[in-house]
Amino acid sequence: MRIIISEFISLDGVVQAPGGPGEDGDGGFAHGGWSHPFFDAEVVGGAFDDALGKADGLLLGRRTWQTMAGAWPGRAGDPFADRMNALPKYVVSSTLTDADLTWHNTRRLAGSEAAARIRELRATEGGDLLVMGSPTLVRTLLSEGLVDELRLMIMPVLLGGGKSVFPDDGGLRRLELVSSAVSGAGVHVCTYRPVPPGE
Repeated sequence: MRIIISEFISLDGVVQAPGGPGEDGDGGFAHGGWSHPFFDAEVVGGAFDDALGKADGLLLGRRTWQTMAGAWPGRAGDPFADRMNALPKYVVSSTLTDADLTWHNTRRLAGSEAAARIRELRATEGGDLLVMGSPTLVRTLLSEGLVDELRLMIMPVLLGGGKSVFPDDGGLRRLELVSSAVSGAGVHVCTYRPVPPGE
């Protein structure tokens, strides 16, 4: 399986709370829902639909999983929601219990074992494991060399601080741009793949 990261991201690298005001206020973040003015069905929505259409599972951090588990099950009948609800879901968490896994078809990966379990998943046959949001998880995946593709929807806004998906460990990681598109609102949808060390 391939691990695909899909993120709404500001020009200054922030991915925190793109969906709404109550999504994630950690650190006093006050701009929840910042992505809405830049969303369009064709370019941004099309990139999202494409990623979800190729996914054989969702890999999520605890907070992102909880946000989605609170939203998508109630939207049955919408093709996008039906796809989200039907896919196998893997949530990385040290605090959730199996009794908390109320969203259909969810399995928990214990935080202490996450990297090893994700390596095992990645080695199995199948399509894409799609990661959305989940900045702590994405930083770990990038640090561990477990990302096969990074799809960034870069939005023309500066947020002045907030959570990032990029490791700050001083490591140099080269990427190659494999596709790009620009929306009328100035969103750059860019797909990158890691360049193996030494190439």
